Amino acid sequence: MAEVRTMARPYARAVFAIARAADALAEWSEGLAAVAAIVSNEDVARVIGSPKVGGKQLSDSIISIAGKALPEQGDNYVRLLVANERLALAPAIAEQFEALRAEAERRVDVTVFSATEFGEQQKQALSASLAKRLDAKISLAFEHDADLIGGAVIRAGDLVIDRSLRSQLARMQQSLTQ
Repeated sequence: MAEVRTMARPYARAVFAIARAADALAEWSEGLAAVAAIVSNEDVARVIGSPKVGGKQLSDSIISIAGKALPEQGDNYVRLLVANERLALAPAIAEQFEALRAEAERRVDVTVFSATEFGEQQKQALSASLAKRLDAKISLAFEHDADLIGGAVIRAGDLVIDRSLRSQLARMQQSLTQ
């Protein structure tokens, strides 16, 4: 998996530089997501490795399927991936592009796992607190996890804040057994 990410990184950075220069980050996000979805399709994945399908035919097909989702120069992106036999990297390229975009826009996607639902006031307070702590715009997503018993686990990129009852009980158990 690390190899895929490593191979995808220069493509993601190059596309990001092109998108930023054209002030078209949102358009490129949409286009990269479309190509990644197309390439992830089982039927398309089988065709990618087939010797019966030429590079031009494959490129033209993907460009046609993506349609208007591709930004200006998006067709060149697809052709480059096909020519370099890197089309399978499209999902990893899109993922890394999104990370670069979030960093440039000072935006952090945060997922909150909790045993109970948060009220609207709690959501706003948490969002404001995280925005201040991370010095970024916060995009909150909430997921229910009954295994937590109580409390919450907050994931923001590499940062994990675990204030769940489950982890507190695990720490208590560990300290009692030592």
